[in-house]
Amino acid sequence: MTATTTPTTRPAAEPERTEKPKTKLSLRLRRSWQLYVLLIPPTIYALIFLWWPLYGLQMAFKNFSVVKGIEGSPWVGFKYIEQFVTSYQFWPILSNTLILNFYQLIALFPLPVILALLVNTVRSVKYQRVVQMITYAPHFISTVVVVGIIIMLFDPSGGVINQAIATFGGQPVDFLSSGAFRHTYVWSDAWQTLGFSAIIYLAALTGVDPQLHEAAKVDGANLLRRIWHIDLPAVVPVMITLLILNMGNMLNTGFEKVLLMQNPLNQSVSEVIDTYSYRIGFATIPQFSYATAIGLFKSVIGVILLVVANWLARRVAKQSLF
Repeated sequence: MTATTTPTTRPAAEPERTEKPKTKLSLRLRRSWQLYVLLIPPTIYALIFLWWPLYGLQMAFKNFSVVKGIEGSPWVGFKYIEQFVTSYQFWPILSNTLILNFYQLIALFPLPVILALLVNTVRSVKYQRVVQMITYAPHFISTVVVVGIIIMLFDPSGGVINQAIATFGGQPVDFLSSGAFRHTYVWSDAWQTLGFSAIIYLAALTGVDPQLHEAAKVDGANLLRRIWHIDLPAVVPVMITLLILNMGNMLNTGFEKVLLMQNPLNQSVSEVIDTYSYRIGFATIPQFSYATAIGLFKSVIGVILLVVANWLARRVAKQSLF
């Protein structure tokens, strides 16, 4: 007598269910409508001042006439871009722009990091607030006022600095001449932007786990070792991101400040792309198409520098912006 075995039946596999989105767009809008309302002003600003002006870039490729308008002006192709590149002023203006920006980048980029690291090590909250207030305040001073302060301090005839130099038997120094213009521009900018630029690094340092410092103290690490091995790596990603963004703005100088500090004695080193295009477009006989072509050239080179800097950061530091 043989035992019969009945085959076991497996339950049929249930069809895969596609999960529906937990929240629909309308539900998200109702829940977070305040955040979307906050997006309205920057969106309007971007449309009016960032996207709509792109329509005017046609002027760089046309012989623009105020009477005919943008649509009625004839096309001339790359005439004005070639005119700028082949101009005898092209290389002096480009070199002035690059030298001033590289000097500013090398001199000013590490200073906010150092300030943030030093402020973060101070345990006295009152002292931190005093230092932050003193270093933040110049950022909110108007550029016109800052240039006025610079002229009052460094004027060769009646400036406070030159009076102090003369008191000790020295000769007055013209800090706004061609020899000292770049130093005066860069280090006065450092005084104005140092504290405000350190805010983002201080925000990055707040994310450092205090237990890392406690463990490092137990292992015998001094303050410098803790800064080097704990705090500095925490701000490196932020440094790389800001460095890439600064490279994209390499041809953008502080137009207002440079223009206000210019004089016939320093124009050979202070004439940059921004001030040159301003003079072409407004200060002399208006050449709107030529000025637009200069601005377009500067923007294209800035995008190229941004992409190259991002590629180098991805290859060398294994971090990038995009």
